[in-house]
Amino acid sequence: MQTFFQYNWMIREEWYKWCEEVPLEELLKVRTGGVGGILHTLFHIIDVEWSWIRLMQGKPDFKESFDDYQSLERVKELDVLFKKEVEEFVLSWNPQMEHNEVRETSQDGIVEIFTCGEIMRHVIAHEIHHIGQLSVWSRELGKKPVSANLIGKGLTT
Repeated sequence: MQTFFQYNWMIREEWYKWCEEVPLEELLKVRTGGVGGILHTLFHIIDVEWSWIRLMQGKPDFKESFDDYQSLERVKELDVLFKKEVEEFVLSWNPQMEHNEVRETSQDGIVEIFTCGEIMRHVIAHEIHHIGQLSVWSRELGKKPVSANLIGKGLTT
């Protein structure tokens, strides 16, 4: 589990570097698919990761708006702020936590029960899904996307 979180964080950092070569207008431009544009998608990835981790810890959710994070620097600052807590949780993960249940109440009052293992895998897959969208948008801009290859990243020993 930890390997895939570390992989996602590594790829996310590479996307931040990629974004430094793209005009802000292109990063903010609303695109087909995803939650909006490139920067909004990165914000969304961070938000979802942190929100699910906080839910598993029994802590309140994130209620910020992307309107307050309209630059690459602001999104990166948010990532740094949230990553410490996320990383501590991920590094403390153990097999006994796999089947711990978490209750989530939707805005319309529906209660759902998830296991922590299911949530962890969802968070990993969620980011990988959106990284794929970033790759498509990268090609639309005529730029080479960040490689999604896990091989050669030095994450498995």
